[in-house]
Amino acid sequence: MNDKFMLIQVFVVLFLCINLLLITTFFTKEVFYTTMRYVLFAVTLMSDCLFLFLADILLILSYYRFTIQMWLCLIIYIVLSLYTFVTPVTLTAMTLERYVAICLPLRHAELCSPRSTLHGILIIHSLSSLQCIVVLSIFFASASSASYTQGRVCTVEIFIIHTWQGHLRSAINQFYFLIMCITILFSYVKIMRVAKAASAEDKQSTWRGLRTVGLHAFQLLLCLIQLWCPFIEAAVLQINLMLFINVRFFNYITFILAPRCLSPLIYGLRDEMFFNALKRLALCGLRKKH
Repeated sequence: MNDKFMLIQVFVVLFLCINLLLITTFFTKEVFYTTMRYVLFAVTLMSDCLFLFLADILLILSYYRFTIQMWLCLIIYIVLSLYTFVTPVTLTAMTLERYVAICLPLRHAELCSPRSTLHGILIIHSLSSLQCIVVLSIFFASASSASYTQGRVCTVEIFIIHTWQGHLRSAINQFYFLIMCITILFSYVKIMRVAKAASAEDKQSTWRGLRTVGLHAFQLLLCLIQLWCPFIEAAVLQINLMLFINVRFFNYITFILAPRCLSPLIYGLRDEMFFNALKRLALCGLRKKH
């Protein structure tokens, strides 16, 4: 178990370093923070960094059985719950941006302006807070005032007081999953139609956009499978404790850490302009070092 715990720490540090390097690259050129797709990419990077950091803090506290007061656990839960959904919702918004760019090119400048981007980020965070608001509203109505000063090992489960709360949380998760899948599928089909009808010079960029949407769909699938992990783990726990530990470790690596490193792969390495800026930043760093 100790080896697995240390391996997770290595992965978290590695992914955080990669994401922080890409965030630094984002601020090197004005075109990045005035273009919607790059701004949304930066939102996913910052969201992933915050999520990975806080999730790892909770993992460390849980591993060493440290207790913290409920009010502090509450703050951590609010941020974690929000940013669990910010990344998949932002990926869906990025898919819609590609749909507008390819299928509605004449309206792209209007719909994807810096002002629209700001509004989009506010909408993303509002939509992502739905589950948190529902769960905490029920918790505040049910918990006693004395419980906020009690010391507990901080986990998400301590905010689920009634069994039906878990079912409600599951229903909200499935609703998110359904809406996001419909959006991705709609965008993919529309872009594919445009790609087939495009002229030779437009085909390459259109198919590149289609591949990007496909990668977003795969990343989104990994993010959303994370929402099902608690149900799988609860069922496995009834069978065998060692199997539960192995399944939980696999889920954490595959469905929590892995999706958080796919964003750099999709935009940081596949996007030519961003990759060139990243390469220049790395070369400048090496020159200064020497």
